[in-house]
Amino acid sequence: MSLREKSPGLDDLIGAIKSFHVIRVMGGQDIRQRYKRSRLGPFWITISMAVMITTMGLVFGNLFKTPLHDFLPYLTLGLIIWGFLSGCITEGCDALISAEGIIKQLPVPLHVHVLRVVWKNSIIFLHNIVIFPLVLLAVGKGISWYVLLAIPGFILLALNISWLLVVMSMICARFRDMTQIIMSIMQVIFYLTPVIWMPQLLTHRVGAALLNFNPFYHLLDVVRAPLLGQIPSATTYCVTIIMAVLGIIFSTLMTSKFKYRVPYWV
Repeated sequence: MSLREKSPGLDDLIGAIKSFHVIRVMGGQDIRQRYKRSRLGPFWITISMAVMITTMGLVFGNLFKTPLHDFLPYLTLGLIIWGFLSGCITEGCDALISAEGIIKQLPVPLHVHVLRVVWKNSIIFLHNIVIFPLVLLAVGKGISWYVLLAIPGFILLALNISWLLVVMSMICARFRDMTQIIMSIMQVIFYLTPVIWMPQLLTHRVGAALLNFNPFYHLLDVVRAPLLGQIPSATTYCVTIIMAVLGIIFSTLMTSKFKYRVPYWV
């Protein structure tokens, strides 16, 4: 008996990878449906993000007494990457519930419904990231070759958010109240993670040490640091890689155990 036959979760994951064209089409359709008959489409999100970055940059830059040419690029990337994270989690919690009709009628891998959310928010991320070069131009900063490290960094981010959504979507399908609980937890994590504030503000060693135990900090930094012309720390790479490997194994095992119960939960 092959490994795939022994593990329905692994078979589901491989099936989803083979059906990537379905994920791409469904994710693109979600965006087109959301902005149907809109001339600017998803760029409305980009415009609102640009306005928020400008406003928060001026306010928090003065509040934290941080030079704007350093703070504004940092804040821009923080909000854009966090927007990707929070968007995936917000929609991913209900990914299986929203796909109730498909799950009950078609033998589509469960991972397809989750990766559909990740693909959609990746497209929105690419729309929003065009703000960053404009910010660099406004503050008079350039781009270094370290920016290329953002590509494997985003892959690590996407891998981690994918397995996390697989786990959360099944939990939320079984326990519907978990969606609201997760949303409340994400609001707390937002303020505990250096999205709108810089780690340099943590002068106390205990605060800096606790920051290293925040996985969302490493998920942000593995993409943000290269775009800011810095190399992510070895700790950040170790944490994100280990999380990705262990998380994919855990989500695959969880899918193997509960895959055939999901149609009854949704």
